[in-house]
Amino acid sequence: NLNFIAMIPFRFSTEPSDTLAVRGAPTLLNCSVHSESPAKIEWKKDGSFLSLASDDRRQVLAEGSLLISSVVHSKHNKPDEGVYQCVATIDNLGTIISRSARVNVAGIPRYLSQPEAVSVRVGDSHMLNCEVNPDLVSFIRWEQNKEPVELDQRVFTLPSGALVISNATEADAGLYRCVIDNAGPTKTSEEAEIQILPESGEERTLEFLLEAQHVSKVVGESVLLPCVVTGYPTAYVTWMHKDQLIEYSKGRFEVLGGGSLRIFNLTEEDAGVYSCMADNTNGSIEAQTELTLKASPQFLKKPANIYAHEATDIIFECEVTGSPAPTIKWVKNGDAVIPSDYFKIIEQNLQVLGLVKSDEGFYQCLAENDAGNVQAGAQLIILDQDVAIPSPSPTSLTHATTDRLMPGSRGGAGPTPSAPRDVVASLVSTRFIKLTWRLPAEPHGDDVTYSVYYSLEGNNRERIVNTSRPGEMQVTIQNLMPDTKYSFHVVAHNRNGPGESSVPLTVATQPEVQVPGPAPNLQAVVTSPSTVSLSWDMPLTGEIQSYKIYYMEKGMDSEQNLDVNTLSYTMTGLKKFTEYSFRVVAYNKHGPGVSTEDISVRTYSDVPSAPPQNMTVEVLNSKSIMVRWQPPPADAQNGEITGYKIRYRKGTKKSEAAEITSGSQLYQLIDGLQRGTEYMLRVSAITVNGTGPATDWTTAETFESDLDETTVPDVPSSLHVRPLVNSIVVSWTPPENQDIVVRGYTIGYGIGSPHAQTIKVDYKQRYYTIENLNPSSHYVITLKAFNNVGEGIPVYESAITRPQSGSFNILVLVYPDVDLYELFHAPYTPVPDPLPMLPPVGVQASVLSHDTIKVTWADNSLPKNQKITDARYYTVRWKTNIPANTKFKVANTTTLTHTVTGLKPNTLYEFSVMVTKGRRTSTWSMTAHGTTFETIPSSAPKDVTVVSKEGRPRTIIVNWQPPSEANGKITGYIIYYSTDVNAEVHDWVIEPVVGNRLTHQIQDLTLDTTYYFKIQARNSKGMGPMSDAVQFRTPKDPSGVLQPSDMSGTGDNHILVIVIIVSVGAFIIILVVVGAFLCTRRTTTQQKKKRAACKSANGSHKYKGNSKDLKPPDLWIHHERLELKPIDKSPEPNPVMTDTPIPRTSQDITPVDGSMDPMLQRRNSYRGHESEDSMSTLAGRRGMRPKMMMPFDAQPPQPVISAHPIHSLDNHHHHYHLGSLASPTCSYLHHQSSTRSIATPISHLDRAQSTGESSLVGLCEELHPFSTPTAHVRPTHPLKSFAVPAIPAHPMYDSAALPSTPLLSQTGPHSVKTASIGTLGRTRTPMPVIVPSAPDVSESSRLHEDAGSNYETDELTEEMAHLEGLMKDLNAITTA
Repeated sequence: NLNFIAMIPFRFSTEPSDTLAVRGAPTLLNCSVHSESPAKIEWKKDGSFLSLASDDRRQVLAEGSLLISSVVHSKHNKPDEGVYQCVATIDNLGTIISRSARVNVAGIPRYLSQPEAVSVRVGDSHMLNCEVNPDLVSFIRWEQNKEPVELDQRVFTLPSGALVISNATEADAGLYRCVIDNAGPTKTSEEAEIQILPESGEERTLEFLLEAQHVSKVVGESVLLPCVVTGYPTAYVTWMHKDQLIEYSKGRFEVLGGGSLRIFNLTEEDAGVYSCMADNTNGSIEAQTELTLKASPQFLKKPANIYAHEATDIIFECEVTGSPAPTIKWVKNGDAVIPSDYFKIIEQNLQVLGLVKSDEGFYQCLAENDAGNVQAGAQLIILDQDVAIPSPSPTSLTHATTDRLMPGSRGGAGPTPSAPRDVVASLVSTRFIKLTWRLPAEPHGDDVTYSVYYSLEGNNRERIVNTSRPGEMQVTIQNLMPDTKYSFHVVAHNRNGPGESSVPLTVATQPEVQVPGPAPNLQAVVTSPSTVSLSWDMPLTGEIQSYKIYYMEKGMDSEQNLDVNTLSYTMTGLKKFTEYSFRVVAYNKHGPGVSTEDISVRTYSDVPSAPPQNMTVEVLNSKSIMVRWQPPPADAQNGEITGYKIRYRKGTKKSEAAEITSGSQLYQLIDGLQRGTEYMLRVSAITVNGTGPATDWTTAETFESDLDETTVPDVPSSLHVRPLVNSIVVSWTPPENQDIVVRGYTIGYGIGSPHAQTIKVDYKQRYYTIENLNPSSHYVITLKAFNNVGEGIPVYESAITRPQSGSFNILVLVYPDVDLYELFHAPYTPVPDPLPMLPPVGVQASVLSHDTIKVTWADNSLPKNQKITDARYYTVRWKTNIPANTKFKVANTTTLTHTVTGLKPNTLYEFSVMVTKGRRTSTWSMTAHGTTFETIPSSAPKDVTVVSKEGRPRTIIVNWQPPSEANGKITGYIIYYSTDVNAEVHDWVIEPVVGNRLTHQIQDLTLDTTYYFKIQARNSKGMGPMSDAVQFRTPKDPSGVLQPSDMSGTGDNHILVIVIIVSVGAFIIILVVVGAFLCTRRTTTQQKKKRAACKSANGSHKYKGNSKDLKPPDLWIHHERLELKPIDKSPEPNPVMTDTPIPRTSQDITPVDGSMDPMLQRRNSYRGHESEDSMSTLAGRRGMRPKMMMPFDAQPPQPVISAHPIHSLDNHHHHYHLGSLASPTCSYLHHQSSTRSIATPISHLDRAQSTGESSLVGLCEELHPFSTPTAHVRPTHPLKSFAVPAIPAHPMYDSAALPSTPLLSQTGPHSVKTASIGTLGRTRTPMPVIVPSAPDVSESSRLHEDAGSNYETDELTEEMAHLEGLMKDLNAITTA
């Protein structure tokens, strides 16, 4: 059955508004109704209906408006003034009422003050007052010489009715009067004459003609804030609102008369204090006025029409906003709803419980505040039980509302259930009753649901509660009243509808026991930093047995309590300067009563009970020390820290000096100190109660002189190691340059790599023992000095720990006059054991985002649950190695985790942790690494340049450099170019470029045209910003015959280049042939010169044997600077052959750059081919390849050689060369001829080879023929000191990937090398080779002097014998 009553449109189309009426004049209050049925309209005044049947002065017009033909108003009779409402009624449907409208009647016009005559200077401002009844201000107008005054932005009226004349002119002179019009008879004020005087030029003090007043307006209206200034020179007026200058160009602001501010369409943000500032050359004045705004009520949610069945509950929703907050009133059919047990107003909503038929009608929500009132309504229709709730709802709904449909059941044809049986109250309490029953005798279905109807005994308004699921035969009725009788009956439902009702059951709820109410007058008084006194009065109800005090510290989750038997109690042992909340609960024989409201107090502050934390001192220079610290623990501050006191004294002297900082400053610079003096410092915290305990004395010594800290320290001057079984003793000396600040040393060590572990020591320390090492292991140690700028250049050393059995075998290659025994057997002074704490373990770095990494660790010195119960704290440090001298950043924490933010994207960071407890600290933990995620580039490509291609004017070349902040691997670039720099981005031409390119050609451009270029980089996360536009103008066509391809006329150039290349190549070949021929035709005199050169070289050796010996790093120590890329295996099937990372020639590693000097190219090319031929011959003979570094156990028996990368200073490429071990003598000679060439430009290297090397090598060729199975290869580089037989290795190095920093940066008169020498029958570990340095003379001059000397035969024979002895020593070592 779908028959139901449809919602009928019934609403007000026009409602009355507030009106100011004039006595004796007519007034109209509008009202009209929109409805399908005719409505009866009546009017209420001040809440009572008007009887208009016999009233000839007031009548209701046809559409419903109220017309008062003649307003009556006197001092004692005001029948027409009041609040009116329009009431509309449709019979058998309901009633609605309109918003209320107030009618005020203007009083009798009278002037409280009259305009006054005045003289005004030209250009000045003046104000004519006209004070009348406040309700008549809107009727004021002004006349000049009895003619209406024309108002504009120069001449205007204020809200008070006053007339303002600004920037007065002679036309403003005349007689002025104020007129009250349209409020009954016209009434005029007295006339006042304004005389306009010429400006005298005399200064007049600035003053305001009107005092500032408070202004109140409604949102949406306009307001005029007066600011009328007089004085000379004329003032310039500005307005400020909320400390911001008002911009008049925004549209809602307008300045009148050069000073007064008008604001249109006010919003809530316009409220606040406004400042009018007037200033001229003599001074300034300021006045303030406050604007408050009210907002009339606005509906956020209006009531919706509702269909419902009897006995159900409904709720009409209503949500209103406004300022001040509106008051809500509900009416039903025009009458106010009185809250009761069944009509409840919850917040702003109306809840109707247990609907009955009489509840039908129109319900309205009325909202009102000082700014106005509004109303909105909805209709409620009660349907019969056999009528289903319509869905979807009818379209004819009340205006501006939506229907909300209540759930119902849909009837059907068929039998319905009989009455449920045995309805009983199984549980009865004070405020709820639980009912149970049995299945009806005839349910007529399986899915039977039940509805329980209940009401107060004797009341016909029933409420309904439905069971939650089919088949459930119990329900609990909540929210009942204690000691009250209720009537219940149950109805079963099946798919056909509701069945018969059970017999009514009457049950009374239990009476409620009397528990105590809240204890009145609870008070808490703080008496000391740790005590609070509580007091309260006895509750009125019940005999009290005891009280329970509940208290809780602010910020804590759990509440504590204690029992008392008195009406007061003093809480002791509380934390100082801590906020606590207290409440009291009274107990009687029935149990706990109602709790009091919480009352909060804060205990008094006290002096801190702990010193500041993490105090550090840093010597800045010879006269100042920086002290840093952290506040005391939060629970030990005992109040707000107001300052810190830093005490310091010289050494152990008792006299102290002190400095005090603010509470927020956690550092202090102590300056004015004495040079080279030891100071002791400590810090204490201060509250308003006094100074707390101080930290322990910390010692710092100022520098003897002001050292430089603008650069990193130099390399330490020496590094010595002494290996033991499980430890290595490291000792060193500071850098030679003592003018740079050294704040400490960083020791790195590890097996095969010095970066496995890192230790930092104090700048005063000169030795350190590395513990917990593995026996018989090869460790690499690095030492770097550091300061606040960063870490300096490292020095490297390697050592092998002794075997467990105690045997200690070391291969030592000893040159004359060099004794390495003292290096390994230096006196050992044990390091005092400071009993350090165990370092944190399990350090992990978890990357969270592109700038955040979370560091976690464990502490083995804590219990298994890792709970920290003492005052220890952890220091986390982190850094990135890019750039290399980046210094560590640190943070302290008291937990086992720390989140590091503000990191750079796509950057590898290393983290380590140290624990500190009192005076004990641990070493730094193992290092954890984490690489932040990538993010889009945050900077544009830089150094964008555009050049034209030579010979092709239509083609340009764009060059650039990667972004400074790439934030990831650059995967590509996009080049934008256009002829209009202001064009939209999508209108620019796009040229994509792969990420490894930094140059690009753009062809087919228009000649003599200006182009603009921008470049944008991208990575895996997206596009970065664009670079700034670079302007380039293509050249003009000088001949006018260039083709678009720009290729005409270039063929001849190509041919010329080819001819030049062929000619140069032929010339080089001829020089090589002639040189080879001349070398084979040496005379006896030339041989003597060679011997003299050998002797000279040997003498040089003796000279340099006394110089300072430096031990350089092996090549494999510099693994971070030499990228060893994997190579393919040789195609030759020889199982003994192994790949080597050493390139066979300089050509393999050094590409010939077209920009290089052609002579350098030819020299490099010549040396490369020469070496390659020699090595290829040897390779065929020996059938094996050399290795740079062999492991200790599984290598074939062959010699081992280590190579050094050498940096060329003028072409910025690295050359890797392989020499030959022809004989000890020749190898030695090659060393001597090249020791000065390491740090010299390549041109010097070439000159050394051409002048000295060829002579010495030629001598070696004649003195040592191929009589032994050794390779003889003419070295192609001065550093080719040792070599092994080898076949050519595959080229594998890309010069672009090599670092551009030279590994050997010494510029002194000597250089060092390290070679790893093996044997044919037994593999040895690499040993250091000390290479003497050459005298500080140039290669060419020294060799020319030697060539010009004559040596006797016996002297030459003696020198050769010496060389032969040296060769035997080397052979004995290598075959031992």
